[in-house]
Amino acid sequence: MEKEIIYNENLHFEHQLWRRELFFWQDELKFFNNRLSELVTRWTSKEVLVKLEHYQNEFILHGGVSEDLLEAIEVHETRIAGQDQDGEDALDTIMVKKHLEFRNKMETQRQIYADLKMKFFRFLGAYL
Repeated sequence: MEKEIIYNENLHFEHQLWRRELFFWQDELKFFNNRLSELVTRWTSKEVLVKLEHYQNEFILHGGVSEDLLEAIEVHETRIAGQDQDGEDALDTIMVKKHLEFRNKMETQRQIYADLKMKFFRFLGAYL
């Protein structure tokens, strides 16, 4: 059975996609936080303020996760660049395994973020 060769160029391309997605999420989080600020000035109900604080905490948490993912991409990109300088175009097994694990992290985070947005939009619909 022939082994599949995974080239650095392909991993770099996927990293670029992930970076763009993470930067987009960060921009969205800024917009969502602005919405929270608007709502804080409109509502004084303790129940609503507790929900606002919940979303603010969720946005802070997600922003931190996004930063961590961006840093992990940079570490992997540095490794790829090092291999390119050494004239190696295919990654070793350990690095491919880490890349696949990272892909799973991105997919998980994508679902978590989509769920958060859905709940936040429902919240906005009820309180705007």
